[in-house]
Amino acid sequence: MFQYFFECSDTIVKGVGFSHFDPLHLMWLLAFVLFAGFSCYFYKNATPEKRRKIRFVYAGLLVLDEIIKIAGLSAFGNYSVSYLPLHLCSINIILIAIHVFKPTKALDNFLYSICIPAAIVALLFLTWTKLPLLNFMHIHSFTVHILLATYPIMLTFGKDIRPSAKDLPKSLLLLLDLALPIYIVNLLFDTNFMFLMRAGKTNPLYIFEKMWGNHLWGFLVIIPAVLLLMYFPHIVKHIKIHIQTKSTSHEVLFA
Repeated sequence: MFQYFFECSDTIVKGVGFSHFDPLHLMWLLAFVLFAGFSCYFYKNATPEKRRKIRFVYAGLLVLDEIIKIAGLSAFGNYSVSYLPLHLCSINIILIAIHVFKPTKALDNFLYSICIPAAIVALLFLTWTKLPLLNFMHIHSFTVHILLATYPIMLTFGKDIRPSAKDLPKSLLLLLDLALPIYIVNLLFDTNFMFLMRAGKTNPLYIFEKMWGNHLWGFLVIIPAVLLLMYFPHIVKHIKIHIQTKSTSHEVLFA
């Protein structure tokens, strides 16, 4: 029953995993929705002190999740350079840990605009389908991405993160600053951190590789589309407030 528990995607035998959007995958997605919903409700109604403790707990769970991954892989000789915390989601664990101690507007926007969609996309378009349920990397991969998405969603719902389009350039600059050195690491060690070198068939970027010959073109399409989706409600809200303020000023002027 637990014979594959400490295997990883590189060592697991074929035919013991699951499929995209099969009952097991849907069960995890439902768990994510319920967990995120409960977290948002509990956080919104918590006192400032309880909110601080919740942030520490969630950040601590993320760090612990990553430590368990490293320990489990290392204990059975499966840890390699490809498991270094240089994927975007692994980097987001570090950024959330920093955010707990020193939140900034730039980091707020990065977690909102980059971390949330990255974690959700990872949960939808899985790269660990080779692994069965009773496997520690299967459990880690789901739980860590659920926590990564929930933390900024929870803080946004509680209005501790207030997305601002004017701070978006700083977030994009941070993303670029991360991508450039990681691209060099990929070249040196033949890795694929942040999917900068290639895209698997289950990755949305693979569509652009088939259409235009290189999956990297997909970043130029997907990133603006995701950002528009994430910031559209806030832009509309800002426009409404601006119109209402202008209308009120006009009424006062001619009263």
